[in-house]
Amino acid sequence: MDRRLIPNSVHIVILASILSLIIYWLIRDSRRVRNLSGKHVFITGCDTGLGNSLAKWLDKRGFCVIAACSTVKGGQELRSCSSLSLKTVKLNLADPNSIARAVVFVTKETAGKGLFGLVSNAEGTAPVAPTDWLRIEDFHSALGVGLLGLIEITLKLLPLLKKAEGRVVNLINAKGLMAFVGGGYSLSKWGMEAFSDTLRREMQHFGVKVSIVEHSFFKAGVVTSDVIERDVLRLWNRLTPEIRDSYGEKYFVEYIKAQRSSVKSLCDTDISKVIKCLEHALMAKYPRTRYGAGWDAKLFWLFLSYAPSCLSDMLLCMMFPAPAATGKSHPGVLINI
Repeated sequence: MDRRLIPNSVHIVILASILSLIIYWLIRDSRRVRNLSGKHVFITGCDTGLGNSLAKWLDKRGFCVIAACSTVKGGQELRSCSSLSLKTVKLNLADPNSIARAVVFVTKETAGKGLFGLVSNAEGTAPVAPTDWLRIEDFHSALGVGLLGLIEITLKLLPLLKKAEGRVVNLINAKGLMAFVGGGYSLSKWGMEAFSDTLRREMQHFGVKVSIVEHSFFKAGVVTSDVIERDVLRLWNRLTPEIRDSYGEKYFVEYIKAQRSSVKSLCDTDISKVIKCLEHALMAKYPRTRYGAGWDAKLFWLFLSYAPSCLSDMLLCMMFPAPAATGKSHPGVLINI
């Protein structure tokens, strides 16, 4: 046998094996759960945005949706444009009593069948600014809702999820991949990433599947530069003279401009990218561990999270101005992605 043919044979075997694995993965990924109609799915953060859109979509697909809204008005508006099978419950993730009442409501609605799906989605805004502009209560407000509140309601619903061998889908912003601004918002997303990973490994023994949907920045009703600017102005006005002088008035103006440009350039309006990921996570027989919704979440922020710190620091620092105390006068330059 000609020895020169051996390497070619090995290459063919390797290529065939890779192609076989790809085909197997595609077939496995395309399989769907049968008889989904009538199964209960509980969704948090349904007043507006992603949670609201998902509740309407699942309602049309025949799921028994239980939508948690933070306001009575939000629940009324959602019910007015949905079927009679969609139920709403008022939920404040920062209030343990409100969480307990919501769990009782879900338990009654599922009527011993268990909970097929839990979609954790904490919408809203948190103070975003340089870290030394913040106080500890600013971190408490963000972590209380975006991390501890979601963890608490997940823990209390686990018995129902285990009974139905259901699934948990946690919606996490791209800030869970790379923290680039100060405040508790990014911390809450990083915390949900860690919680989801441990929960997934532990719950697989009980048939409960846990997925993470890492999504881009989406402009969904409440996401506005006005809200961010209002918070930044409030934080700036309460700074001590020493801290304010170290940054300078020019920094404040340029920081507002950078935030406004970021919202304008990074916020997508196509929520269907997230809905498609959520659809697969809830309806696939073998849901993926992680989903990326939006190309910047799949590539840019993922790349930065694995890039050397010196490179990611340099790129992110280009997005914002330099404080007056550094002696650098160049404004921040938005990386147009």
